[in-house]
Amino acid sequence: TPSPAPTQGPTGWRLVFADEFDAAGAVDSAKWGYELGYIRNNETQYYTSRAENVRAEGGNLVIEGRKESFQGYGYTSASINTRGRFEFLYGRVEVRAKLPTGRGSWPAIWMLGTNIGQVGWPTCGEIDIMENVGFDPLRIHSSVHTAAYNHTIGTQKSASVVIANPADDFHVYAMEWYADHIDAFVDGQKYFTFTNEGSGARAWPFDKTQYLRINLAIGGAWGGQQGIDDARFPHRYLVDYVRIYRQK
Repeated sequence: TPSPAPTQGPTGWRLVFADEFDAAGAVDSAKWGYELGYIRNNETQYYTSRAENVRAEGGNLVIEGRKESFQGYGYTSASINTRGRFEFLYGRVEVRAKLPTGRGSWPAIWMLGTNIGQVGWPTCGEIDIMENVGFDPLRIHSSVHTAAYNHTIGTQKSASVVIANPADDFHVYAMEWYADHIDAFVDGQKYFTFTNEGSGARAWPFDKTQYLRINLAIGGAWGGQQGIDDARFPHRYLVDYVRIYRQK
């Protein structure tokens, strides 16, 4: 059944962006844009904006990973984002989602600095609200990447938590971003904190606006470490809602 419109946010927070995905068809172009093509991380998918790969259906956002030949690649999927549509500084992000699973799947909910085009990655800062790799299906990860702390030099700041049935049940993945720290949660359980150490922008670039991304990668440097189980396709990554709040 469709999700009711949120009438009240968590105590102390005011809703500033929401998508309940209740209108079937293409996602709302006033809220979401698409990444298209082959993008990063040695992943195997080609991102499209086709209804086969991304749509609103049954009250959910559906991102579907498919095993098919397309534009010279063997898999297709989708990646949507709010860049140029909704960008924000500090707040709380909540995404209620049911994840795909199986070796090779790599769903994520994450954020990037709006200034990435000027300063590049990782200087722009990245906040990973949720990542999951299908070969470790019950473990949820949250991380930050900055010029000082990132995976390419082995210094990223991250944590993980094991939860029950993320591929069978919806869970709420959330992040709270303040001027002095970032917290990540699953179903209200805080499991990761990154603190502004006060040493400058190389460690804390998170004093500038960011935008939200939701994607399903196939394979890649992390998701593909144990191969891809082709028998699991198509993958369906379901998002019931996205809600972003600011403190009152």
